[in-house]
Amino acid sequence: MSRPITILGAGESGLGAAKLAVSRGLECRVSDAGAVSDSLADELASLGVELEQGGHDLSRLKAGELVIKSPGIPRSAPAVQAAIEAGCEVIGEIEFAARHTTAKIVAITGTNGKTTTTALLHHLLVEGGVDASCAGNIGRSFAAALAEDGDKAVYVLEVSSFQLEDTVDFSPHIAIILGLSPDHLDRHGDLKGYAAAKWRITLKQGEGDHLILASESNSNSSENSEGSQEIERLLKQTGTRATVHRINASGPITAAESGAGLDLKDNTQITFSQQPPYTMSIQELALQGKHNLFNSMAAGVAARVLEVSNIDLREGFKHFKSLEHRLEPVGKVNGIQFINDSKATNVNAAWYALDSVKTPIIWVVGGVDKGNDYSELLELVGEKVHTIICLGKKNAKIKKAFAGSVQRIVEVESAEEAALYGYRVGAPGDTVLLAPACASFDLFSSYEERGQRFKSAVRSL
Repeated sequence: MSRPITILGAGESGLGAAKLAVSRGLECRVSDAGAVSDSLADELASLGVELEQGGHDLSRLKAGELVIKSPGIPRSAPAVQAAIEAGCEVIGEIEFAARHTTAKIVAITGTNGKTTTTALLHHLLVEGGVDASCAGNIGRSFAAALAEDGDKAVYVLEVSSFQLEDTVDFSPHIAIILGLSPDHLDRHGDLKGYAAAKWRITLKQGEGDHLILASESNSNSSENSEGSQEIERLLKQTGTRATVHRINASGPITAAESGAGLDLKDNTQITFSQQPPYTMSIQELALQGKHNLFNSMAAGVAARVLEVSNIDLREGFKHFKSLEHRLEPVGKVNGIQFINDSKATNVNAAWYALDSVKTPIIWVVGGVDKGNDYSELLELVGEKVHTIICLGKKNAKIKKAFAGSVQRIVEVESAEEAALYGYRVGAPGDTVLLAPACASFDLFSSYEERGQRFKSAVRSL
């Protein structure tokens, strides 16, 4: 490529793309519409990469052949449109990295469970002796991991709808689509647009590849059911050349299908149907809860496709440790349990969190609403929650939705206030559950910061 690559956005994906470009001997420049931290500017300078900040020089942008854009920048952005109109190829960092590796790729997407499934599958592969690394939304960008670690036998990637929008020839050996419920509708418009972005994960798969799909019977709500129906519509309408494997956490799959399901005669047994079939008890799984059963089954099917032995699969399931900010027990204070599920940034994830708690709940909820429909939670909240603590700047929608369902609703402006108030109104045997159902960006820089501050506040009690 004779002309420099322009990388739009100096975040994790932009820095990773720059590292990979430099490692491959490609000239590139990074352009960001805002201000960049001194530490990031210094890191780019150490790579020999030119940095433009505070705006984009469109003449230089249009003079290039390739633009790699951050997933947070929509394709409708003026700089992106200018590049497209000038005949530049515009792709995302996931697509760019995939073009520079010979590794088998496992790509995992869905509304909830992506990070847990990615981490679990990586753990199963490593336990099984596979040379594997994980990247994407779970931590380092794919490009950064590839630049720093080099080729592996397998890369396990957590990929979002935003990242998949910017793929062209991306063709994972194994694609996993976990359950869908409405999310990021401010970007995708509606559930159909959101599902279509997710479906791009399989568009370029071939006959030797594998697609692992959710079953509608895993749905906990009408939203999940609609998401499953949309995926089934896309499968019927668009099709896939990959071998389809189905996951059903509510019963067996049909004899003609491949995948994993529960034995109807004994709902404590998972059967992986690929030949030869393999059955194990759900009690052997380190991750408990129906949503985690579903994640475990999806990861298990992928591991078996990649020829992890049954013995290694069983041992891997037994010894996996759950991730931070995902139904993470923080501790008990005077008999009151505190749980950090800050990663529950949508209604569906909050449903799973509320459903998993078997004691009376003080629910910490709120943040940046993403078009949430809280009606899906009304029955569950009415049964389990006696107090709602709104942790956000705009709480009117939450208060209106649950006014008739709980004893009290209060508003706080910090994680510290939330933990303290939960402690004050709680009784021994209660659970204070942080499961916000919203993004974090009104009061926090990320869901990780929200969770960390909540944990710190609990420990200070």
